[in-house]
Amino acid sequence: MTPKRLWAPWRIEYIRGPKPQGCVFCNALAAGDDPGALILRRRGGAFVIMNRYPYNAGHLMVLPVRHVGGMEDLSPAEAAEVWRLAVEAKAALDRVVRPDGYNVGLNLGRAAGAGVAEHLHLHVVPRWVGDTNFLPVLDDVRVVNQYLEDLYAQIREAWTERA
Repeated sequence: MTPKRLWAPWRIEYIRGPKPQGCVFCNALAAGDDPGALILRRRGGAFVIMNRYPYNAGHLMVLPVRHVGGMEDLSPAEAAEVWRLAVEAKAALDRVVRPDGYNVGLNLGRAAGAGVAEHLHLHVVPRWVGDTNFLPVLDDVRVVNQYLEDLYAQIREAWTERA
C-alpha cells in the first residue's frame, strides 16, 4: 500500500528561508506594506495581523504596537484597544468564514506555547465542529483550504464594510 501524502509546498519557504532579525511583529509594522505583512487593521496602540502559519483558516492575532511581552506591561488604553480590535476581528470573521465557534487567548511564555514570547499577541482562531481530526493530533499537520492573501482581501473588505 502506498502511503498517503499531504502536500503543503508553501511551508518550504519558511523552513528554508532566512529568519528575520528582531521581532517578526515589529518588523511587519515597520515594513510599511500592510497587505504584504497581512496586517488587517491598525488603530491607536494596537493592530491585527493574520497568522502566516495558522491553526485554522482565518487565524488572526491582535497585538499592542508597543513591544511588550506581558499582560501587566500594557497600559489600560493599550489593553482596551487590543480587546476592542479582537471584538472587531471576530465580527469580520463571522461575516467571511462563518465559523461555529472561536478560541480566543494568549500563550504567555514559551512553556505555554508562545512562539514569539517577547511580543504579546492575542489569538483569535475560528473553529468548526469536527475541525480537529487525526492530522493535527498525530502528525502536527493542519489543512488550510484558502490562500492567505485571498482570505486577507475578504476579511479586509468585510471589516471595511462596517467601519
